[in-house]
Amino acid sequence: MSWTASGVGSLPGEDIREAVRVVLGELPDRPHLPELPARGAIGGMIGRTLAMVTDLGFDLQPAGWRLTDASGIDHRRAQSLLAQDLDVLEEMTQGYAGPLKLQLAGPWTLAACVEKPRGDKVLADVGARRELAQALAEGAAAHVADVRRRVPGASLVVQVDEPALPAVMAGQVPTASGFHRHRSVDAPLADELLGFVTAALPGVTRLAHCCAEGVPIALLAGAGFDGVCVDVDRLSAAELTPLGELLDGGRQAWLGVVPTTESALTSRGVADRVLRLLDMLGFDPDEVADRIVLTPGCGLAGASPAWARQAMTLVREAAATLR
Repeated sequence: MSWTASGVGSLPGEDIREAVRVVLGELPDRPHLPELPARGAIGGMIGRTLAMVTDLGFDLQPAGWRLTDASGIDHRRAQSLLAQDLDVLEEMTQGYAGPLKLQLAGPWTLAACVEKPRGDKVLADVGARRELAQALAEGAAAHVADVRRRVPGASLVVQVDEPALPAVMAGQVPTASGFHRHRSVDAPLADELLGFVTAALPGVTRLAHCCAEGVPIALLAGAGFDGVCVDVDRLSAAELTPLGELLDGGRQAWLGVVPTTESALTSRGVADRVLRLLDMLGFDPDEVADRIVLTPGCGLAGASPAWARQAMTLVREAAATLR
């Protein structure tokens, strides 16, 4: 299938049934299971991902999620909420056959956001971050198996969200005190933890998403991802070459071409943005159409419900225009 559209992940509101209904209506070719951060920390990207991790315990502290000896009440609530969301997804996708995208936070973003039992980030401890990444890989594999059972006609795409990865590699993540920064992580170390996750997900399309500036596209491709999802507005000139090499190598590029805040863009204008980018990369659009998916620039949790729906409409209509 050429020129298709999908979403990134989060949506506004607290009603998962309505969110799934909107996604299935606006993005019928490549729907995704939405995240609803308005439901609190247990419904956000980190809480949703930790709900998949059953080999470690977590609890929610005033400063955020923390590793613990046993699961706290908020970790159990996050697991219950994820199970409820999957029940709704299973009910509303009866008979569906086609791509279906799931999202989870990547190992480096978790390490930069989750605290060790006695404070400071997991990022500061080589052993702890490796253990967390391995537990994440096992949890992701179990999550995929569960969704496969619930939606047997779906061909799954797993999007690994790594918004913190550029900051981790650049040594820009602040310590607990805020006065210092954690040491930078070099490419081989970054590759190792990402590889735990991609290796645990055979048989699915593995997509890396980063809407921050300075996306390490070549690193992500080398870590086993089948494609990357980037915000076109944040792409620098230096990232165009690795993006072109990614497409040239037969991998996918999911392009965030609609802003997350209200805009006067039309579907024709969105399509033109895609064509201009491909012209800069030196590709004939027809040659790479089956490797490109159009998306909003990032998650839409901060948008109004009307714009969230409109953003999904725009990428769907732009794909149709390109077809």
